[in-house]
Amino acid sequence: MTGVETRSVARDSLFLLADIRVEKNAEPHRVRVRNLSDGGMMGEGNLRVQRGHRLTIDMRNIGVVGGTVAWVQDNRFGIAFDEEIDSQKARRPLQAGEEANTGMIERSWVHRAPAPSEPTLLRKL
Repeated sequence: MTGVETRSVARDSLFLLADIRVEKNAEPHRVRVRNLSDGGMMGEGNLRVQRGHRLTIDMRNIGVVGGTVAWVQDNRFGIAFDEEIDSQKARRPLQAGEEANTGMIERSWVHRAPAPSEPTLLRKL
C-alpha cells in the first residue's frame, strides 16, 4: 500500500454497533462500524457477505440506510450507501425523549458493588 490518501470523502474512525440485514433476509446481524463517512462505512463482524450484496444498515441517530457491499477482506467489509448520510449524527448522543433504537441494554445499577465496611468492624490480619 502507498502512503497516499486517494479518498475524496472524509471519514471518521469510531466504534459503533449497527444492525445489518443482508438482501431480503429478515434476520439482523450485529456488526461493529469501524469507519464511517457520508458515502459509506467499514464494518466488522461474523457476517458472510460478498461483493455486490444488497444490505440495509440500521445505525444510531441515522436510521435505516440502504447500501451495497463494495469489498470484503476476512471479517471486514466496505459498504457504499445508496444515498449520502450525515455521518456526524452517529457521534451525537441521543437527546432526551429520543428513542434509543440501538438494541443496547439499558444500564442497570442493581449489581453495584457493596458499600465499604465500617473501618471499626474490620479485623487486622
